[in-house]
Amino acid sequence: MTRSTLPGILAMAAIVVASNILVQFLYGNWLTWGAFTYPLAFLVTDVMNRVYGAAAARRVVLVGFVVGLICSLIGTQIMGEFGPLVTLRIAIGSGIAFLVAQLIDVSVFAALKNGTWWRAPLVSTLIGSTLDTAIFFSIAFSGSLSFIHPATDVAWAGEILPLLGAGPMAPLWVSLAVADWAVKLSIALLALIPFRLITTRLSGTT
Repeated sequence: MTRSTLPGILAMAAIVVASNILVQFLYGNWLTWGAFTYPLAFLVTDVMNRVYGAAAARRVVLVGFVVGLICSLIGTQIMGEFGPLVTLRIAIGSGIAFLVAQLIDVSVFAALKNGTWWRAPLVSTLIGSTLDTAIFFSIAFSGSLSFIHPATDVAWAGEILPLLGAGPMAPLWVSLAVADWAVKLSIALLALIPFRLITTRLSGTT
């Protein structure tokens, strides 16, 4: 850890902790408040990648992974009305999704960083966000992956309902995933503004 990367590490840790707390609170029928904070992790990773390079970005990602793992383990020990606040499947899905998506984000960004300033953060975040959503929701809620932890009851997530309440019939967890993905894509576009402002300030360029 260096003094230059410490702000990124602290920011990533704060986002991961906040998201693990806010994911417990619903926003409408398809989202939790955590869906709005978690995508900011990609912004932190991309800023670090642009200013300090891929190696520094990967260090920040690893810190976020460890913090998320600790939060998930704590959550599995806290009992709520319907059981642990975090099931083992959610903990596994969250950890794998975060690590894979963030590391892919770093690699894609590094490959594109010499092009137009917006291309690397936008493309890397879109790819990372898509992977994150697909991996997490599949591991956490798909009935076909129940072998991961048979004791976890995800029957509720497999209830067949209209997609997002109005589309074709699909398992509930698919609606949750689509809503989460849509938020990630929206934030990926909005995050280009702070990305440009922060990287310009930190790098001293115009």
